[in-house]
Amino acid sequence: MTLEVSIIEKLIREKIPDATVIAHELSFQSNNYTAKVISESFRGKSRLQQHKMVYAAIGSYIGEVVHAFTLKTAIPLNQGI
Repeated sequence: MTLEVSIIEKLIREKIPDATVIAHELSFQSNNYTAKVISESFRGKSRLQQHKMVYAAIGSYIGEVVHAFTLKTAIPLNQGI
């Protein structure tokens, strides 16, 4: 069983509504995903805290449907500065 990338993106956006989420399933390995999540709500939080926020959204799938998940988080760049 695989998980559609759009579902991963939706789950993350439900927990982090302002997030921009770009996720991909690695084509050479089924059930392995990578995602970049950009959110203002990450500002002032450690990388570990940011990752915990994302894993709170998809955690129930880790180990069951998602076998590997590579995650990068970031805050939005300030525009016009």
